[in-house]
Amino acid sequence: MSSWRWPTRPEGASAPKIKLRAMRLEDLPAVMEVEHLAYEFPWTEGIFRDCLRVGYCCRVLHEGGRLVGHGVMVVAAGECHILNICIHPRYQRRGLGRELLTHLLGVARKAQATIALLEVRRSNRGAYALYHALGFNEIGLRKNYYPARRGREDALVLALELST
Repeated sequence: MSSWRWPTRPEGASAPKIKLRAMRLEDLPAVMEVEHLAYEFPWTEGIFRDCLRVGYCCRVLHEGGRLVGHGVMVVAAGECHILNICIHPRYQRRGLGRELLTHLLGVARKAQATIALLEVRRSNRGAYALYHALGFNEIGLRKNYYPARRGREDALVLALELST
């Protein structure tokens, strides 16, 4: 299914720099590829199209022209809601999720949001640790929120105060 190819780099050559930019419609095939590689229950292309259409804050991370991650956030009524943070599995645990989330929170602050909210699977310990390290606190639980192999999985609701 995957058309992902990892280029070989001549010995001693430096790695291309990771860059962050606004997501565009033409990014969707690569976004979908990363989404499917990273998540057992990925978003659909239609969801991403709708997010772009209505003007949500959609960003992509890329390295040397290859998309390696993406994030989606909505800001309204003084709140931001982080809807999706996804990093290609081969790029995880390199600080890219932190970089992407920090960028999105900066955008939210500029838009005068005072609180950031998100949901995380109860089983996603890596993401939970990242959010906790950035100052998010658990404020609630959404029972049976996410699809799972055997039924549904709860989501922890996390919040971060953005004022100051």
